[in-house]
Amino acid sequence: MKLINEDCIKAMETMPENFVDSIITDPPYELGFMGKSWDSSGIAFNVGVWKEALRVLKPGGHLIAFSGSRTYHRMAVAIEDAGFQIRDQIMWIYGSGFPKSHNLQGDWEGWGTALKPAHEPIVLARKPLIGTVLNNVTQYKTGALNIESSRIGTGTGEIKQVTRQNIKNGNYNNRQNPEKITYNVIDQGRWPANLIHDGNDEVLRYFAGSASFFYCAKASEIDRDEGLENFIKKEIGDKGNGLGRKCSICNASTLEGCECPNRTFVNPIKPNYHPTVKPTDLMRYLCKMVTPPKGIILDPFMGSGSTGKAAILDGFDFIGIEQSEEYVKISEERIKWAKEQYEGYLL
Repeated sequence: MKLINEDCIKAMETMPENFVDSIITDPPYELGFMGKSWDSSGIAFNVGVWKEALRVLKPGGHLIAFSGSRTYHRMAVAIEDAGFQIRDQIMWIYGSGFPKSHNLQGDWEGWGTALKPAHEPIVLARKPLIGTVLNNVTQYKTGALNIESSRIGTGTGEIKQVTRQNIKNGNYNNRQNPEKITYNVIDQGRWPANLIHDGNDEVLRYFAGSASFFYCAKASEIDRDEGLENFIKKEIGDKGNGLGRKCSICNASTLEGCECPNRTFVNPIKPNYHPTVKPTDLMRYLCKMVTPPKGIILDPFMGSGSTGKAAILDGFDFIGIEQSEEYVKISEERIKWAKEQYEGYLL
């Protein structure tokens, strides 16, 4: 495990070619989120970043990178221009987004300027293979997705009979009197999909059978602060934090509301004051999907270390790069906590 306090391009330039097994990262969305300067630098759209990522990644290695709904396209194009193959787009859907809309008054009351955010797109890309997938996996252990470790549900392992229509001659237009065939299948859980949801009631209403998709809510307070019990606390942001803001009088959240007179909302004060912490369960799921056992995972935009925490909990090696010294210190403590849990599990 190695944590590097440095610009990500400079740090990756010191690494050898074909060195890491996967890259899983949450780059800046380039929206100027909460007035943070690091979220408006254009770094996520810089082809040079992704060229270095491509160089240090093993052939067939996968890249997973989060983005925002308004800026995903520019990041994805930069990744593709760097030489990656775009394999898919994963959608993380949630019901707890907070609309940042300017609502008009007077004759235009009821009109606004923004929709409520309810998803984050995630690019799934791959470094070109050397030869076939099988040859690449045999040589480098990269190039394929770990479907079995990513299946949805536990799977009972029972053998079940399934009856389906068999369209004759493989022609799906020939539906007259289709033959029905019955065969045995093993219940292994559902095949992983390119959709992840948070289980919110609002999401469940729109996605019938949502148990077919991986479930992961946003990071809880426990998740984001594990290992930081003795860490200095700090206010999260200085320009508002949407749903995270609390009433200064009764501590009610923005959504809960309250009847306090002349109430004002304040930003939360937490030991992990990074504003965009990803849930550990989500990062663990993604790590296992694209990384061979005991492989090296690189995160060029480490933030407060969610990828590293997830990687260590499942026995992967990890290299994290982060330009903010403050966030590196938070990452060190969170990942140290994860290492203690993993070593305790081995005992």
